[in-house]
Amino acid sequence: MSGHPTLGRILKELRNHRGWTLKEMSDHSGIPVSTLSKVEHDRLTLTYDKLLQLSQKLNIRISELFAESESADEGVTARRSIGRIDDSVRVTTPNYDYYYLCTELRRKRMVPILTRIRAKSLSQFGDLVRHSGEEYIHVLEGSIIVHTEFYDPVALHTGEGIYIDSNMGHAYVADEGCDEALVLGVCSSADESLMSSLMNIHEPMAVDQPAEELRITPVRVRRLDRPAA
Repeated sequence: MSGHPTLGRILKELRNHRGWTLKEMSDHSGIPVSTLSKVEHDRLTLTYDKLLQLSQKLNIRISELFAESESADEGVTARRSIGRIDDSVRVTTPNYDYYYLCTELRRKRMVPILTRIRAKSLSQFGDLVRHSGEEYIHVLEGSIIVHTEFYDPVALHTGEGIYIDSNMGHAYVADEGCDEALVLGVCSSADESLMSSLMNIHEPMAVDQPAEELRITPVRVRRLDRPAA
């Protein structure tokens, strides 16, 4: 089959590798047989909380659910991936929408993420986050305030960006008077579990998607719509 792997293909390969029937996969994961069958046939995908459940129940990293097969990494890999919103993995929390791009590539040295920021303060954001590596954030729409552990807060407006050590506590919130900002972030680390670490930062429940599952065809997320005027 051509094209990059879908979640359904990856789950089916995982199930076949372990020699499980759909019923056995359901027993191990806690996901209903009917749901697993629809996912394997690319008629359904799962919200982040269910992906996290699969990761924990099957004892695999969540990033393995969005990865191509193993390949040699010596010399020129000739890898490439088009960063389309329709092929991204979306995680929605009360204060943010995260769109993980190019998720079919495994063992990436950098993770590109589009983020819509609605949090207006550190009290809404919560504790400063930390993870391995470095990151660059570029403001595409609106303006944000960047809070970091060792520096005073700094305002960034459309067209401006910041490069930081991700091990330093940090947080991004919308600037005063900005209802919502759109930023492109690129996180880089030698740690192969970077994507899992990033996704585990998020709150597990998507606030504007069904608790059980999100129906799609056959892409992983709905289109990134601009907010209504």
